[in-house]
Amino acid sequence: MTETRFLCKTNKYGITTTFAVVVMLLLFMASCGKENKEVVEVTFDPENTYTLRTTDVSSLISDSGITRYRMNAKEWLVFGKAKEPYSYFPQGVYVEKFDSLFNVEASVKADTAYYWDKKGLYKLIGHVGILSQEGKKLDTSILYFDQKEDQIYTDEYFELEEGDKIITGIGFKSNQNMTKYKIFNSQGTFPVSDTARDTSRVNTATGDSVVVNIAKPDSIK
Repeated sequence: MTETRFLCKTNKYGITTTFAVVVMLLLFMASCGKENKEVVEVTFDPENTYTLRTTDVSSLISDSGITRYRMNAKEWLVFGKAKEPYSYFPQGVYVEKFDSLFNVEASVKADTAYYWDKKGLYKLIGHVGILSQEGKKLDTSILYFDQKEDQIYTDEYFELEEGDKIITGIGFKSNQNMTKYKIFNSQGTFPVSDTARDTSRVNTATGDSVVVNIAKPDSIK
């Protein structure tokens, strides 16, 4: 009689049943979780996946504490995890250089541009145009600017306007300010007033590749 009253008070069988139900529910929920779980594998390609994206860029750049450059770009992508980290400007870039009074004394523009930071190398593609401090104008379809060597060069067709004449050729190399230059495969020198510039020959490059195949530095990717 005493044992019966004890069982009724503690509800021994009710506790056992409840515990079993809870365990079954937990196992069922764990089973359902495993069945519905979906694993998605994402492949990270550091050569083609940017780590930073900036749009509508307008940046002032200082040199020795003095503002000397301004860069404008619609889109700026940084591939910081690539084997050779680089920046990519898919919608073009425009850079101006100022004098001490903030007058524009030189400029560079391109439809597409790449910049490899460690190499200090720019690759400009498309409608590439340079205006030097001396007033010389260079137009071509692909141009490289090597900061470390202080050189700009191309192996494509170019037109160089200097004073009252235009010089054309295939292959050009000079220092950054274009005060000293070499012309390869010259096609002639013509008076500016008598020359109808053939821009279709200058702007024939496409900008969808980062592979550089040129004799000067090693291939860049």
